[in-house]
Amino acid sequence: MPRKTSEVGVGQQLLRPPTLGGLLRKLRDERRISREKLAFAAGVSASYITHLEGGDRDHPTKAVVDALIRYLDRVRPLTGAERRHLFDLAGLPDGGYPAVAEMRAGIGADMRRGLAVHEPNAACYLDTRWNLLSWNRSYAALFPGLVEDGNMLRWLFGNEIAKRVMVEWEREAALAVEWLRGLIGQSGDTAWSAELLRELGAYPEFRAVWAAGGTAYGRDSPHMHLRDPESGTRFGLDVQMFRVDSGAHPGRVQFFLGIRNSQPAVSPR
Repeated sequence: MPRKTSEVGVGQQLLRPPTLGGLLRKLRDERRISREKLAFAAGVSASYITHLEGGDRDHPTKAVVDALIRYLDRVRPLTGAERRHLFDLAGLPDGGYPAVAEMRAGIGADMRRGLAVHEPNAACYLDTRWNLLSWNRSYAALFPGLVEDGNMLRWLFGNEIAKRVMVEWEREAALAVEWLRGLIGQSGDTAWSAELLRELGAYPEFRAVWAAGGTAYGRDSPHMHLRDPESGTRFGLDVQMFRVDSGAHPGRVQFFLGIRNSQPAVSPR
């Protein structure tokens, strides 16, 4: 017999969404740290910690969160998920942008094996700056010179072969630049983009697309049209891209999967 509505939840604690204050208190209690001790270590007042845990202040500065994490981690190491959850609940980006070498080192053996499993389809991991991190043979073969250039935007604007491979080069180049603008905004910290923009600014075509001011958050169509630079044969590629929300650098890695299809070749312009 169904329970009456008035009986549902009796004796049960009301479930609430996670909060920065709730997580902070949990981590502090697990380490048997007083508010006063944590406050002193972080360079804030005990009343500030009280307000933080009570939900009165949900947006501390990054310097404060870094200080809280350093002390909590010193008493007992935080897991990667706990560290990230603190930053997420505080509405802050998790640290600076890792170097490309560090990002590549974060692509583990299981992820690399996954690339091989996708053969003969093209598969690749890129960071959100469009640097190649790891790829399979089919990906390298589809985009000649890209692996050597190491960055999709550098290849698109600085390597002449890109215009022979990408049948709709103007469309793909504009999409990549507009997507970069969106990724910069999503990161919450635009400082890392300055060096990349300085480098790409050497290409007049990149400057023109950037000046147009467009923004994208993904492909408007999964279809990519390519050309074999040696034979001139055109073919279609169904492209899927995902943000990777796990691993060493969650949210900063993208996964590209391209599947050749039987779509008719694009007519010459």
